[in-house]
Amino acid sequence: MKTIIFVIVFLCLQLKINAQQLDSLITELESTMNMHQDYDLQKEKQIRNLLTHRNETTDLEKIYAFNNSLFKIYQFYNFNNALRYIEGNIQIANQLENLSYINESKLKLGLLLVNTGRYKESIDALNEVVKKTLPNILLDNYYIAFSEGYSGLAFNTTVNSSKLNYTQLYLAYQDSLYSRLKLDSEEALRVKEKEFRDNRNLKMALEINNQRLSKVNDGSRLFSLITFERSLLYELEGNITEQKKYLVLSAISDIKSSVKDNASLGTLAKILFKEGDIDRAHRYINFSYDDAEFYNSNLRFVNIANSMPLITKAYEEKTAKQKERLQELLIFISILSVFLLVAVYLIYKQVQKVSLARNELKTANEDLRKLYKELSEVDKIKEHYIGNFLNLYSEYISKLDVYRKLVSKYVNANQMNALLKLSKSKQLIDEELEIFNKNFDSSFLHIYPDFVDAVNKLLKQDNQIHLEDKTKLNTELRILALIKLGITSSSKIAKILRYSVNTIYNYRASIKSMSKDKALFEDLIKKIQ
Repeated sequence: MKTIIFVIVFLCLQLKINAQQLDSLITELESTMNMHQDYDLQKEKQIRNLLTHRNETTDLEKIYAFNNSLFKIYQFYNFNNALRYIEGNIQIANQLENLSYINESKLKLGLLLVNTGRYKESIDALNEVVKKTLPNILLDNYYIAFSEGYSGLAFNTTVNSSKLNYTQLYLAYQDSLYSRLKLDSEEALRVKEKEFRDNRNLKMALEINNQRLSKVNDGSRLFSLITFERSLLYELEGNITEQKKYLVLSAISDIKSSVKDNASLGTLAKILFKEGDIDRAHRYINFSYDDAEFYNSNLRFVNIANSMPLITKAYEEKTAKQKERLQELLIFISILSVFLLVAVYLIYKQVQKVSLARNELKTANEDLRKLYKELSEVDKIKEHYIGNFLNLYSEYISKLDVYRKLVSKYVNANQMNALLKLSKSKQLIDEELEIFNKNFDSSFLHIYPDFVDAVNKLLKQDNQIHLEDKTKLNTELRILALIKLGITSSSKIAKILRYSVNTIYNYRASIKSMSKDKALFEDLIKKIQ
């Protein structure tokens, strides 16, 4: 039992470590994707340097050599340019009447066509090569090109008789190739690994893949290929985590080496789509599509076309739902704005009533001049704070409008993460609460400038309240100020000051305990002038 528990715990820890490694690799992948233009610029710089030297000579032998170098760079970067330079070399080889150059160039043409899924064209080009005229050094490429070409034809044809014929030809060329290769060479190991993979001997296939990986560095086309083929083994094994890991490694290597003819990122996008990671799947499949379009790869276009519409549709549906939710929020904010406008209107009507009352007071009996003077002072205070109240509402309306425009901007720009971050932030509430407290303190102390001194007279000598900033009240004084204004319910005070009811209750109990007369303390507070 202990052994079983230990094994379970070990497996759980291993799965957690693998998941963390995968998350780290995905972060690296996305960082590499953001830098893909830098890697492409390095590739373009190499190309410009070669073209400069190529254009400085008219010697056909040197031009042939430069074309080979350009073909090597373009082979997995841009099909059209790779095709242009290899066809140019076939013309030069014919002009030089150099059979070795002709065979070499036609073999490269055949490999280029087969690597991009143009299997029939590849076989047609290879059939122009006369095998017996090939030097020993080119025979390996000859068998590789034919075996890959017939393998592709066998996989893609739907006619059973043709599939059988192509498969037999593929196996014949594969056997001829394998018999010529050194057992520890990359091509021999690749052939052997494929054979084990086809026969579902995954353990042996992984061992051979380990040998191949140990001989290459990341950031190369060969590393990308070997890690992609390793992901196929984990796919057959049903190990999705390891499959994704090696697809990510392959994709990173492809981007770093500016390989546009790639399959890893598109395959990864399909897996992420099935797992429900729509955003990443959509981003990765679009990246793959751009690469395939840049390279002009028919094979990649076909693979992407099978999944891209589904991923794009799912992404659009998700975006539509998010947009619908944001529209609901905007409607809610608009309704709040209407309420605020109604409140401002009611305040305006109240101001009109106050103004009318003021005019009536001006016509009062001269015997009441003293009273009138006092009422006038009170009226001025009301005007002042009503003006402040209107200004506050105006500012809140303006802030709501700014907030509405910011939400609209994020919606239109599809910046969902920024909008989510904005909605979670408490900064706006905290800032508004600070402004509210400041206005409340200033207004109250303006009306009752001696309030703090009056409160201290009701407190014991050892419990006097001393403020560092005479323009600000502390929490206890704000509670007493609200009681003075007739708000005695702890729940209402809690709502105004944004505290819990228990907190307000504790504050009230605490300050009562510091008073000279606990029973009459709050009644005396209400009577402060």
